[in-house]
Amino acid sequence: MPDRRFSRRSTRLKAGPRIAEAILDYVGQTPMTTELAGARPELRARAIAGTAARHAAVTTSGLSLPPGPLGWLTLLPELRTLWQLQTQMVADIAGCYGKSAELGREEMIYCLFRHTDAQAVRDLVAQIGQRYVVQRASRPQVQAVVLKIGMHIAQRLIGKGISRWIPVFGALGAGAYAYYDTSQVADTAIEFFAGVIDVQGEDAGPQTYDAEDAGPHNSR
Repeated sequence: MPDRRFSRRSTRLKAGPRIAEAILDYVGQTPMTTELAGARPELRARAIAGTAARHAAVTTSGLSLPPGPLGWLTLLPELRTLWQLQTQMVADIAGCYGKSAELGREEMIYCLFRHTDAQAVRDLVAQIGQRYVVQRASRPQVQAVVLKIGMHIAQRLIGKGISRWIPVFGALGAGAYAYYDTSQVADTAIEFFAGVIDVQGEDAGPQTYDAEDAGPHNSR
């Protein structure tokens, strides 16, 4: 038993940075979107979310992992595919609310991973009622937050024994996870972009974006 616990801890320590590196690949550049602000942004955003969730389920439905304690590491390519789809969805939802120009790496990390590790993303975005305070961070600060998220994901996957769970349920389990995860990201993005967003930091300066104003104005 002690050897098994050590093996799991060692695997998590190795996998966490790899997962964090993969996350950074998708938050450095915001995908382009053709979505424009409309009179009923939430209706359009919900339609985008539903399409993305179904697409995610179909895309990952063929996921299968080899047996063994390290088999779950083959999930990383599938996670990359899922994050690529989700970042595009978040960009499209931002477009629905007229906030494409305000979508940066901090906002993207918050939308993608608030449901995964709410405590870690608080270092970048703090919610006060319907107001969201975004703190522009340096690259090392962002890397530190993403590493926490990566370690959390690694620990969760190992703790649940996903390497044994996925082969049993196969496509059904993978598709259900992808659908649920993408739906959670969509809910966060819709709530976030529908609220008032304050951007703070040395580079950004104090700025506020609200749901009815596509451009920034000084928050002071």
